[in-house]
Amino acid sequence: MHAMFKASELVDELQALKSEVSHLLNTAGDGLLDDARGRADALVDQIKASLNEIGETLSENEDHVEALIAKRPIAAMASAFALGVAIGFMLRRH
Repeated sequence: MHAMFKASELVDELQALKSEVSHLLNTAGDGLLDDARGRADALVDQIKASLNEIGETLSENEDHVEALIAKRPIAAMASAFALGVAIGFMLRRH
């Protein structure tokens, strides 16, 4: 009977340990998810700021940009495509 008491204590200890480990893993997972969301949000904010800055620069230099595009339309399209690919790659990474 004494051995059975110890076995049941061991089972209780193992259950408590299992519960603690499960709780720790869930907490760590939530922390990682929150961290990933925070990094993604920061990246989105950075991209938005960059796009706003590009928009402001284009507005200020609209005439100059139109002249450049008119002179070199293929180079302008290639640049726009490269910028789109770069932004797509950055968004997909995070």
